Amino acid sequence: MIPPLLRQPVEFNLMNTQTQSQSLFKNVAFVIYPVKDVKAARAFYEGTLGLKVTANWDDQWVEYDIGDGTLAITTADATHKPGVHGATVGLEVVDFEGVLDHLKAKAVLIFNGPFDSPACRGCIIRDPDGNEIILHAKK
Repeated sequence: MIPPLLRQPVEFNLMNTQTQSQSLFKNVAFVIYPVKDVKAARAFYEGTLGLKVTANWDDQWVEYDIGDGTLAITTADATHKPGVHGATVGLEVVDFEGVLDHLKAKAVLIFNGPFDSPACRGCIIRDPDGNEIILHAKK
C-alpha cells in the first residue's frame, strides 16, 4: 500500500458528469481539534507555532485563521475526543527549513519526517493532546 502522502492527487467529481467545469468545493473552511486542556493547547498553537487568535468564545472555542482556512480548538466532550485517532490538519509552510529550525529551538518532537514525496516536503508533529499536524511545503 502506498502511504497517503505519497499518492498522486486524484480528481473526483461528486456530480459524475464530464461537462461540469467547477468543483463542488472551493476550499477547506475549517478543521476542529478537540483538546483536553485549552490553556496547554493555546500555549502550543500560539507560543510554539506562533499562530494568532482570530476568534475566542470563553476559551471553549478558539480559532486561528491560516490562509483561506481556519483551525479551531475546542474543549473535548463525549463525541469529540482529542488525539491521533481524529482528523489531521496540514499546514502549508512558507519556509520549510526555517520551520524545522524553529521547531528544534522550541524542542518540538518531529514524529515523522522530514520526508519527501513527488509533490511536497513535509513532517508531522503533535500538539499536547496528540493531534497530528502535517507541516507541508509544495514543491
